[in-house]
Amino acid sequence: MRVFNGIDEVEKAVGEPLGHSDWVDITQERVDRFAEATGDHQWIHVDPERAATGPFGGTIAHGYLTLSLLPVLGSQIFTLDGFAMRVNYGANKVRFPSPVPVGSKVRGAAEFVSLERTAKGANLVVKYTVEIEGAERPALVAETIVVLVP
Repeated sequence: MRVFNGIDEVEKAVGEPLGHSDWVDITQERVDRFAEATGDHQWIHVDPERAATGPFGGTIAHGYLTLSLLPVLGSQIFTLDGFAMRVNYGANKVRFPSPVPVGSKVRGAAEFVSLERTAKGANLVVKYTVEIEGAERPALVAETIVVLVP
């Protein structure tokens, strides 16, 4: 895991790969809990019997479940110290190139894309790529924005 202390250290790392997280199991239980939390009970996620004959050959994780894993995956890749506060501001771009089959494993990779200094600190754009073990295409590619307040 990479540790960055302050805006200057973060800025120096812009453009370089930061590494990978551990693999995370995508279980039916995780998918079902996400469906319960969000109210998204679409059969491709929560009905293994019906999904077995569907377009993916089984249940798949919600795209937003994959997106919601970014905090845990990112925390295994890097940490930002020396700030009074870090706030998620949003995302510039989120894409889901491949479905995540239940029973697969995913991991994250991260890169600092840009850092814009502001009067109150900085806006950091982080590109995440969530890979599926054994798959050619990623499950998720997203650029998130974090406000860093020293």
